[in-house]
Amino acid sequence: MAARVKSNRKPEVTIYTDGACSGNPGPGGWAAILRHGDTEREISGGEPHTTNQRMELRAAVEALKALKQPCRVLLHSDSAYLINCFKQRWYENWEKNGWKNKDKKPVENRDLWEDLLRLNRLHEIEWLKVAGHSGDPSNERCDELARREAEKQKRGG
Repeated sequence: MAARVKSNRKPEVTIYTDGACSGNPGPGGWAAILRHGDTEREISGGEPHTTNQRMELRAAVEALKALKQPCRVLLHSDSAYLINCFKQRWYENWEKNGWKNKDKKPVENRDLWEDLLRLNRLHEIEWLKVAGHSGDPSNERCDELARREAEKQKRGG
């Protein structure tokens, strides 16, 4: 019997993410669904005082941090803020300009963007925009989980 040759191919993972906020700012929640083969995992959390954009970013950070090794990732989000940053490479100018935006103001959510950049360099990520509230079952499930977390935070955690 021939020995199996270990492949150097990275595992492929599909991730859906979403964030929610009750008021903006206000209590917020984030959620992600991670899929590898037949395995699916849901993760979620929240913060007592945050913004919708922070929760969108937190969902992606937490999902990517949950991966145990470098992976090929198809990351789906309905956040244009998140997806456009990577597709249009906004972060290159932010880094070059000392984390200032085009208006010379500090980039909001820098801490999460820095986490995402580190994770983006670790994994091979394809950033995919999904239309929110358009019937995509995984996006709808993430929305439900994120809203549930925001409500939990609203009630005091």
